[in-house]
Amino acid sequence: MANKVHLEIVTPEGVKFSADVDEFTAPSVQGEFGVLPSHRPLLAGLRTGIVTFRLDGETKAVAIGPGFAKVSDDMASIITDKFMAKSDVDAVVARKDLKDAEMAMDALSQDAPEAEKAEKIAASRWAAARLELYGDPPPPTVILAHEMRLLGGEDYSQAETDRDASQGADA
Repeated sequence: MANKVHLEIVTPEGVKFSADVDEFTAPSVQGEFGVLPSHRPLLAGLRTGIVTFRLDGETKAVAIGPGFAKVSDDMASIITDKFMAKSDVDAVVARKDLKDAEMAMDALSQDAPEAEKAEKIAASRWAAARLELYGDPPPPTVILAHEMRLLGGEDYSQAETDRDASQGADA
């Protein structure tokens, strides 16, 4: 297995992907990271997003939910609760799921239980990841603005629009 990394993606339902790849990237909670053969040992928390990999000279991608990645001795395991290949994405369903999740987040109050907020954010992120895999990603700022409002943070999206408008008036 020279110059390859054996990548396995496992969900509670079993192994969803297993192949010797040239390299891969994954979405950690600290940002995206890449793995090449002979990578140092690594343990990372993963966020919902896209795993890309090169297999037989072709770049491919899959969507995963949150989980963990372990890399050691040219073996990589991704353990996650969700997995979807591009061929399995139904863009109409994913767009509806994203719209429903955003409407549910809008309907939540600031004092809603944290578990309920996290559930709505997770549903939104999973729908967005499926759309990104399909090739039609939603604007990330929309999702972040919803998340910030739900978590009690400031929503600066309107402030930037106001600032841009006032700068245009000054010019």
